[in-house]
Amino acid sequence: MMKATVNYISLIENLIRPLIQHQEDLRIKEFPSEAEYILFQVMVNEEDLGRVIGKQGKIANAVRTIAYAAGSQQHKKIKINFDSY
Repeated sequence: MMKATVNYISLIENLIRPLIQHQEDLRIKEFPSEAEYILFQVMVNEEDLGRVIGKQGKIANAVRTIAYAAGSQQHKKIKINFDSY
């Protein structure tokens, strides 16, 4: 049986898009590394950053947990940084 590859950018986008008001400002960049982890930079409008991070970082951590779970099936560690511009 072949394992399906995960489109992490699409996954992260689907988790974040419903939370934000400035849809056009959402940017997700992938920074693959030599190691077993992949870093994603999620950029949102400054006004949306609080919504994406949540109280005490709960929403950001939930997004990280889901992406991490998806990555663990492929033996990849996923790191996500959230920022605004």
